[in-house]
Amino acid sequence: MKLANQWIDYECIDASCGEKYERWGKYYLLRPDPQVVWDNGDLKEKYRGKIDAIYHRSNKGGGSWETIRNLPSSWMIEYQSLKFHIKQMGFKHTGLFPEQAVNWDFMIQKIKNSKREVKVLNLFAYTGGATVACLSAGAHVTHVDSSRGMVDWCKENVASSGYQGDKIRYIVDDVVKFVQREIRRGNKYDAIIMDPPSYGRGANGEVWDIEKSLNYLVTICMELLSDEPLFFLINSYTTGMSSMVLENLLKMTIPKSLGGKITSGEVGLPITENQLVLPCGIYGRWECDE
Repeated sequence: MKLANQWIDYECIDASCGEKYERWGKYYLLRPDPQVVWDNGDLKEKYRGKIDAIYHRSNKGGGSWETIRNLPSSWMIEYQSLKFHIKQMGFKHTGLFPEQAVNWDFMIQKIKNSKREVKVLNLFAYTGGATVACLSAGAHVTHVDSSRGMVDWCKENVASSGYQGDKIRYIVDDVVKFVQREIRRGNKYDAIIMDPPSYGRGANGEVWDIEKSLNYLVTICMELLSDEPLFFLINSYTTGMSSMVLENLLKMTIPKSLGGKITSGEVGLPITENQLVLPCGIYGRWECDE
């Protein structure tokens, strides 16, 4: 497992009985996490007076935030030179997955080591964590997501990190349809990143089902790879999906002529209180030989 253990502005302090207690900058949140099946005490009691907001699940699905102490509508945290706006969203989210820092580090290193101009395609790109990381390494990035709100949020993160300019292209569109059009246009990319949801709908109501749709998307993305690509990274939070599934998919689709290596595994967060590890998702990636 690869651990995101280089954070200063974020910390997973404790986890117990389906909840995690986190520090986001100077604010402390208590959120549900289904991976936390162990018992380390009642976190609401353990950290009473030290929690700014709690997300409560509803028996009918979803849930809501209970703000205990005054919180701004948004605030900023940093990871190295990257800056991100944090907000309390529905379904317990904050607009950032801090465990993804391990993937950001990988992308930054590969892009910088290439010592050439690099074009990156970021699909299901959300609020732009990977986009900002690649921009910081000097890449040109095409950021694609079907939600205009998420794309606008990415624009905030890019501006705050100081990487605005002609190196970023924002696209609000269904990912599959966009890739199909890029193939027809003859556009090529040196790196492709995707973080596909389990289920979803595109900008015009297109249905996405990861079990039925992922193989097709990865297959057609191969037509977008340049002659000397750097990496192809798939990240997933789909419950029950093994990282080996992503590795197998890449082995079946990456052209053998490209060489390189294919790896997969989990990403996670260290838990400060008891030195446990919180598993947070899986990845599969192909990368070129250095």
